[in-house]
Amino acid sequence: MRDLTITRREFLESAAALALVTGAVMAADEAGYALIAPAAAQQVEGLMDPGPLSDQVLGAAEAPVTVIEYASMTCPHCAHFSETTFPEFKKRYIDTGKVRFIFREFPLDPLAAAGSMLARCAGDGKYFPMVETLFHEQKTWAVQKPLPPLLAIAKQAGFTQQSFDECLANQQLLTNLEEQRTRATQKFNVNSTPTFFINGKTVRGALTPEELDKQVAPYLKG
Repeated sequence: MRDLTITRREFLESAAALALVTGAVMAADEAGYALIAPAAAQQVEGLMDPGPLSDQVLGAAEAPVTVIEYASMTCPHCAHFSETTFPEFKKRYIDTGKVRFIFREFPLDPLAAAGSMLARCAGDGKYFPMVETLFHEQKTWAVQKPLPPLLAIAKQAGFTQQSFDECLANQQLLTNLEEQRTRATQKFNVNSTPTFFINGKTVRGALTPEELDKQVAPYLKG
């Protein structure tokens, strides 16, 4: 795994290679999603144990289904899922108490790490709105010069220039993101984004609303 230690200069330099990174992710995801048999998936040890970062959670703790998503903020298919599938999924399952949803960062590049850091720094109640905005505006900030559009988005969430700079300079947060990514790779075999765990069952790749319905429905019968 690449060391995620980054500077403002590296943001600009790494952005030039972002098109290649994005293309690789899209090529991997275009193959569709692969499922691991439920019996094997339930053996994922430590999946729910606390990691280097606190989990970001939506939904009732007692929900019969737990869905964990590993995503990268620069992943186009993660953005597509966020915009086209997640709103209906949230309305139908999370808001009704059927699903507990956990979002975990899996940054594929320094720019994705920056986006995740800003979401983490946004403050109480602003994490998921910030993630949603970053995915929705991905094409505006995943560009050759990402800092100005990122700052503009951050200011809408209440950041100042100072708090923006301080967030991106938070080495401990960056180290925790790296450790979370390494843990997901080594312990849970996460190697692409988005990757989902649905009650322990691994599902790789962006899901349509219909595909997600099929994955969740068996756990809600009876």
